[in-house]
Amino acid sequence: MHVLDDLAEFSDRAQGLLSRAGRRAPSDPARTPTDFLNVRDRAGRVVPAPAELVVRREGFEARYGGLRYEVRRSALIGRERFDVSRRWDFSLDEEIWADERGWFFSWTGERVSSPVRFLIHTDGRVGVSDGGPFIEVADSVPHLIEGHAVMDMVSSWDPWPGSLETWVPAQLGAAMAEHVDGLAPVAEASGRYDRWHLSEGVAVRIFWSWTSQGPRTRGVQMWTCGEEGRRQLESAAGKR
Repeated sequence: MHVLDDLAEFSDRAQGLLSRAGRRAPSDPARTPTDFLNVRDRAGRVVPAPAELVVRREGFEARYGGLRYEVRRSALIGRERFDVSRRWDFSLDEEIWADERGWFFSWTGERVSSPVRFLIHTDGRVGVSDGGPFIEVADSVPHLIEGHAVMDMVSSWDPWPGSLETWVPAQLGAAMAEHVDGLAPVAEASGRYDRWHLSEGVAVRIFWSWTSQGPRTRGVQMWTCGEEGRRQLESAAGKR
């Protein structure tokens, strides 16, 4: 069943995003089902698509295929606030690769000029590639959507200096985040390389950059809501 017809697995926050902004584009009638494809394995041999690839890729198409929504986000760069809306497109692309953990395939992802291609692994992880290997960015597609829901929610809050783009991490605030009282992890939106923490007045996102050119770098994005949230971050800044 398509995700827009069954939102039960998601938090109220993510259900709100998908109900408000989600829509479904028609499927491509010319798309070749995965079980009719021949693919190259790690040795470069052309083989019929293996069962694990068929199940994961066709499962993605059935559950998320054609899903569209826009995620609002904000950032303070220098002294200027930037408010943008980014469209996400859950349409399958045609590329398929093999690695030591199985297979992964491309999908459209974020509609923005970026140095990465968006990927899904047969073990369920969401990743990207900047021309190198699979780089994990989320534990699963539901995790990715939950993260988008938090980002959309805090877009109306007051951003602190940082980066608008995940692949350009900003260290400013990394030490501050460790001194904010009352933050609780958002488990459904947090994984190995992307973690959210929330309180009534502060939101902190800690992520790791998308690069295969060297060690991944930690970045931090932060927002406050109201005077109490601002006071908390200002107090944390003094404890660094």
